[in-house]
Amino acid sequence: MPMSKAILRRNIAISPSRFLLTASSRLFFAWFLGILFFASHANLIAEPPAPTATPLVRTVDLNLKESVEVELCDGAKTRLALLDLQEKRDPIRNAVRNARVLVEIDGRQVWLTAANYHLPTAVGKVQIDCPITKGPMTNSKTDAWGLQKDARLRIWPAGSPLFGPIKFVYPLKQRWFASASQMANEVCYANGSVEPKKPTNIYYHWGLDFGGAEKMVEVVAATDGLVVSAGTAVLPGYKDTPVAPRYDVVYLLDEQGWYYRYSHLHAIDRAVQPGAKVKAGQQLGIVGKEGTSGGWSHLHFEISCRQPSGKWGCQEAYAFVWEAYRKQYDPKIVAHARPHHYIPVGETITLDGSKSWAADGKIAHYQWTFTDGSHAEGAQIQRQYDRPGYYSEVLKVTDAAGRSDYDFAVVVVVDPEHLDRGPPALHVVYQPTLNVRIGDEVTLKARIFGETQGEETWDFGDGSPKATTASNRNADSHAPDGYATVTHRYQSPGDYLVRVERRDRHGTPAIGYVHVPVLEAK
Repeated sequence: MPMSKAILRRNIAISPSRFLLTASSRLFFAWFLGILFFASHANLIAEPPAPTATPLVRTVDLNLKESVEVELCDGAKTRLALLDLQEKRDPIRNAVRNARVLVEIDGRQVWLTAANYHLPTAVGKVQIDCPITKGPMTNSKTDAWGLQKDARLRIWPAGSPLFGPIKFVYPLKQRWFASASQMANEVCYANGSVEPKKPTNIYYHWGLDFGGAEKMVEVVAATDGLVVSAGTAVLPGYKDTPVAPRYDVVYLLDEQGWYYRYSHLHAIDRAVQPGAKVKAGQQLGIVGKEGTSGGWSHLHFEISCRQPSGKWGCQEAYAFVWEAYRKQYDPKIVAHARPHHYIPVGETITLDGSKSWAADGKIAHYQWTFTDGSHAEGAQIQRQYDRPGYYSEVLKVTDAAGRSDYDFAVVVVVDPEHLDRGPPALHVVYQPTLNVRIGDEVTLKARIFGETQGEETWDFGDGSPKATTASNRNADSHAPDGYATVTHRYQSPGDYLVRVERRDRHGTPAIGYVHVPVLEAK
């Protein structure tokens, strides 16, 4: 546009007597200049649609000793105060592994753990949680939350749905905790090759990562929304928003003014184009390991909105997806042994299964089976490791009706004297994860990280012969053959724990599991 106008102005200045136009010619040039102006200024003219729905959640940021009165979505008022803040860091990376706040709600005091797979707590007439505290801001280069005070609190009326008033569904078609995950404030996996107490550049996760089988798991829209970007194509007018287009990413905008990011997609559905409207549950793409995935196949699901600071920031979505999953799939019992742990050899850690859930409100039995063959019972147990490795400890929970479920506590153990030899990591997935029946073919995939030599050994948990594979011969994170694949069919119903093990050139083990529940044949 600037060049075209410059040429036109130059022609007028050089030969004004020759620049004589008919009325129709003048109309044509006016139209032409208008088109040029619109094309060049579309981002200035277009803007996101105004929100038409108000979220149920109320969000406040507080400094220590600060209090505030909050009006809830039902019109009731409550008073919040931030009384204390405690953050625990690990001795190797100096990363915040656990953060807690003491809050007072209408005179009642309660400790809340900041995210890390924690759900809102009921206190009197409200539900409350803490998505983030200031600690992770001190040694991270990324401000994903827009937090400028000591802590953020979110609050709902007691008994209220957590997400609404619009519809929300689970964003991918697979079982809860079917594979590895990383949720808000969980320090991202590292192979240990870092300097002790490195003060900067810790990657504290924001948003939700759901591990899944590459090219096999369907990703769906969590809400009705407008497609703002799909791959590198983007609607004009979204510069001052969280939208950051990339070839493997889709952004949706909902009626509340919230933005939804779906990342690392292997493929994007052809119907998902900028400007299109999608419905909750509509397919957006397929799980992959594209973009900045680090090479492990997963969906990164993230919600962003304006925060109390006025900045764009992450809207912690763990509670929303859990609420949606329960409504859609009606589980009776769910084992919960996360987040993963990162410790030096010899340090005592607590493995915690107390976040496990039963529909009848009570877990009757907690049983742990460790990678060395030993066992323990109880919701929380303490354990030490005398050698480095990537371990997956098995938690089995059982309710009063005898129903059971399994989850796995990943423990990354490093040798402080050899941080340049961090243990390898192992990602194991399978598909389908829902309604597997006797005789169905199950596809299982695994990928080793931090090693390119050796083989994986597979134990399918049913007494059948073991299998071997060799993943990651090509260390390129996007390598099509990064994962090794096997298939298996189970001949009896039951709960099967598939164990995959591989060792690096130093003999350090990496052990991973998946739980495959198998139903009777139809």
